[in-house]
Amino acid sequence: MNSKIKFAVVLAGSGVYDGSEIHEASLALYSISKNGGEYQIFAPNINQHHVINHITGEEMPETRNVLVEAARIARGNIKDLNEFSATDFDAILFPGGFGVAKNLCTFAFHGADCQVNHDVEIALKAMHKAKKPIGALCIAPALIARILGKVKVTIGQDKETAEAITSLGATHVNTTHGEIVFDKENKIVTTPCYMLDATIAQIGEGAENVVKTIMAL
Repeated sequence: MNSKIKFAVVLAGSGVYDGSEIHEASLALYSISKNGGEYQIFAPNINQHHVINHITGEEMPETRNVLVEAARIARGNIKDLNEFSATDFDAILFPGGFGVAKNLCTFAFHGADCQVNHDVEIALKAMHKAKKPIGALCIAPALIARILGKVKVTIGQDKETAEAITSLGATHVNTTHGEIVFDKENKIVTTPCYMLDATIAQIGEGAENVVKTIMAL
């Protein structure tokens, strides 16, 4: 019998400004593997909100697909999020990046009034109902708050984002590099990552602390 803890990792594309933050995603996957877990990567099969030139920061006149772009990080081993089943996994994890707030939901544009992708909402509610752990890095805790409401999370120390999260009925806790917030009742573990001015080593520390806390559950 395979006793490894199995994570579903949900990506939002590839690249900090219009998809998943690649350092956060990669270091989360590394932490899962390093600590004896295993993972399956998922992404919704939808178009990105837009495509950003990561050198200039300017929008580019093209269209890209979230699932196809996330497959770059997954090395092709990825599934459409609509295939996700909570019964197959022990935990779910959302790395950050602007794609979470642009593609998985519209928090980047509408704040607390944001809409959430249907498949993302179904996956989150199913894991929460099953009382299985949920991890979120960087801006992703805002997505968790939008769906689940009265939860305790962190996005670091950004006042405006924290206020938006609080307006959703959630409790926000200020944190610094590598620190986590563990909502024991809801089994939610969050860390700020690049919501702070962080180094890649600090990103790795935060990601691993989330993964280890989830695995201890």
